[in-house]
Amino acid sequence: MQPDQIVEIYTDGACSGNPGPGGWGAVLRYGEHERELHGGDAGPTTNNRMELTAPIKALEALKRRSTVRIYTDSTYVRNGILSWLPKWKRNGWMTSSREPVKNADLWRELDAAVARHEVEWHWVKGHSGHPENDRADRLAVLGVSEARGLHTG
Repeated sequence: MQPDQIVEIYTDGACSGNPGPGGWGAVLRYGEHERELHGGDAGPTTNNRMELTAPIKALEALKRRSTVRIYTDSTYVRNGILSWLPKWKRNGWMTSSREPVKNADLWRELDAAVARHEVEWHWVKGHSGHPENDRADRLAVLGVSEARGLHTG
């Protein structure tokens, strides 16, 4: 990979009921190449767990260390990775109010996946007509449908 080329990743998560069956989606773009990923969880799971799963799966799909720009409509994911995660790690995965961090298993996975790459995080407004974010949303909804057994190939 050329050092000046960047992988762009657009992610989204969805839930049918919260908690309920969930799905995640990601659109990966590297130059002219694109790849769509999605998956589901019959649950019950939560929207936040699906929002976290999308960038984890997208980063794990990359075959080599990359410069990555991740676009998410989840302030939970963006704030968590940029602000809260370092504090949680210092505090033994406890919040400032000494409560266990919710979704700590996925935060640890995301932390490990991010460590293998050079990652920039960007927030985009959801359902605002952003083409790649809308695609990620449709993939997440497809994941929900598959998790509920409503979609067959």
